[in-house]
Amino acid sequence: MSPWEILRSAIDGIALNRLRSGLTTLGILIGVGAVILLVAVGNGSALQIQENIEQLGTNTLTVFSGGIGPGASSDTQSQDQSLTVDIARAIAESSGAPDVKSVTPEITAQETATFEGASHDIGTFVGTYPSYFEATNSPVSKGTYFTNSDVNDARKVVVIGQTVATDLFGTVNPVGEQITIGGGYWTVVGVLGDKGSSGFQDANDVVIAPLSTVEQSLTGYVALSSIVIQATSSTTVDAAETEITAILNSELGLTDASQASYQILNQSQLLTTTQETTSTFTVLLAVVAALSLLVGGIGITNIMLVAVTERTREIGIRKAVGAGRGAILGQFLAEATLLSIFGATLGVVAGVIGSRFTIVGVKPVIVPGSILLAFGVSVAIGLFFGSYPANRAASLLPIEALRYE
Repeated sequence: MSPWEILRSAIDGIALNRLRSGLTTLGILIGVGAVILLVAVGNGSALQIQENIEQLGTNTLTVFSGGIGPGASSDTQSQDQSLTVDIARAIAESSGAPDVKSVTPEITAQETATFEGASHDIGTFVGTYPSYFEATNSPVSKGTYFTNSDVNDARKVVVIGQTVATDLFGTVNPVGEQITIGGGYWTVVGVLGDKGSSGFQDANDVVIAPLSTVEQSLTGYVALSSIVIQATSSTTVDAAETEITAILNSELGLTDASQASYQILNQSQLLTTTQETTSTFTVLLAVVAALSLLVGGIGITNIMLVAVTERTREIGIRKAVGAGRGAILGQFLAEATLLSIFGATLGVVAGVIGSRFTIVGVKPVIVPGSILLAFGVSVAIGLFFGSYPANRAASLLPIEALRYE
């Protein structure tokens, strides 16, 4: 038999049992589609996290207050280890930190903003300096930033995020309007550009105000939540971290690193770690999805064994009239391969369509390699799991096949 005749016979064999063939194809479809979609979700999640980190800047360091290490003495624990504006000023003014570009103290608070009957619980309310906007890569899309003069005079002005603007003002331009926060009126001077979101965290749900105003009107003179420090470039981040650590230890009176009451978050290191973690996460998703491909392969074995059993007499007749082992083997292998190819094609279509929708807050991003890999593996599975039934069919003796009832 020619290859075309073998292919035609395989198609006819599949068509004889459309429902059973369709269910087998469905198993491959689900497997291929799951691999493509889950890899796309993992890739999309990794890209979102990377984008959010890069928005803050890979030349950025953030100092947080942290617990005192187990090696700290009781005398050290009795000292005030809080981050303060004076400490931030010491870092900014120190000659021992040539790799530091800017130093921005921050305090955060939980507040609710209202405007003409509309109310919004602010996700992140920040009191800080104007350098915050550059350090965190937060440009405004409307209006302007507040200034150092606003900080010095403790003016009640705010820059709000897109989510706050939409919830409080709808389609009205917020710039110049007054909102109520903590019982006082604050003037909106600017609206931040869209910063996106990751999962359940909305980066646009933010209000930023002068640090001095927040201290006087809302929080009082409490310890800083953090200090954002911008290095002169992405290549000097590690040097800046070393310089900052020395200054902090001096200001806090620490002589032992194990006694440190702060933590420094290095954005470039965080980006590297996150990329490694998300890559592992994506691989795990792909492995889980690939298990469904294995199940689909077992389904192919099952249907082909049933087909061999049902068509035993047909095989005997074909062998009796001169069909060789290669023709029988080729037909059943072709049937198994066609089932896997058809299922893989539909699975690719399903995976691509599914990736157009947002899943648990993540926009999937297709990895072209996953399409090729899933398709290739599904074809290989068709050949592998179809080889046993095909060999069984090709090995039947004509006389025994003809006697089969």
